[in-house]
Amino acid sequence: MPPNHPIRPTATALSPSTRLLMPLLAGLSLPMSVLPATPAQAQGYPEKAITIVVPTAAGGANDAMARVLGQGLSARLGKPVIVDNKAGANGAIASEFAARAAPDGYTLMFGYIATHGINPALQKLKYDPVADFEPIGMVAASPTVLVASNAVPASNAKELVQLIKAKPGTFSYASAGNGTAPHIAGELFKLSAGLDVVSVPYKGSAPAIVDTIAGNTQYMFPSLFTAYPQVKGGKLKALAIAGDKRSAVLPEVPTLAEQGIANVTLSQWYALFAPAKTPRAVIDRLNRELNSVLADKAVQKKFEDQGAEVETGTPEQLKTLVQKEVARWKGVVTAAKIKVE
Repeated sequence: MPPNHPIRPTATALSPSTRLLMPLLAGLSLPMSVLPATPAQAQGYPEKAITIVVPTAAGGANDAMARVLGQGLSARLGKPVIVDNKAGANGAIASEFAARAAPDGYTLMFGYIATHGINPALQKLKYDPVADFEPIGMVAASPTVLVASNAVPASNAKELVQLIKAKPGTFSYASAGNGTAPHIAGELFKLSAGLDVVSVPYKGSAPAIVDTIAGNTQYMFPSLFTAYPQVKGGKLKALAIAGDKRSAVLPEVPTLAEQGIANVTLSQWYALFAPAKTPRAVIDRLNRELNSVLADKAVQKKFEDQGAEVETGTPEQLKTLVQKEVARWKGVVTAAKIKVE
């Protein structure tokens, strides 16, 4: 029998240049901040609470969705998820704050059509919706809906147009603020129908809806997610869907196009982002957990009961959407000559 020999690891040949560098590398201690992220490093994530920055005031669609997501992500990640509302400048304040946050996965951004689509067409920004963010994934979409105060004697968009034209300059519409999706929809409606109306901006959709219910403003274009509880409760009338098809939530309400009013199509979308240069391993973990939360039937029902449809996808798909939306709204705003004063 041949003698037993211990198994030794096979030596790997080193190049001359590597042998020269070995003494330097052996004494070099690199800070973790400059080392590339690896899946192993992401295994410890998260180690503390996560904040989701919401670019609107409490009470609106963004806030409601973010809180539902926060609860689901907290349960899956095992750490608290805090919602931080930073309203103002059509979401630009929150977006700039989130873009400048540390790219470590602990500050996230609940972006939507205004912050990552419409804003670049209307104002000079201190953030770039594409370059300054890492997309995580889509959350939901909700069509914009034309709603009116019960004091307005109109049951559809055509009748509202007739009323406004009969008394030009006496009607006003509410919006969530200049440059917001409800404002853009209101201006497109005004231009398409040839109306003489006054735009009344508010600091968010919630106060705008309150004044529309009270009759202080006659109509507005909120997301269906925001308006549905008031429509369902009989406090507002839904006159038209500003989308390319009817909503499954309000199937009896026709689109504006069906009523002869063209070029007013606006669906509000919502998504989750992280600051640029957040490690890919962290982005992938958040995308998986986000999609798992959105796959929950209870979460889907919460969204659907409010007029929103859950949408999921990859970071790459979200990046493509943002690029397309930025280009689209620059074209629309320029063609319609919409300005924010």
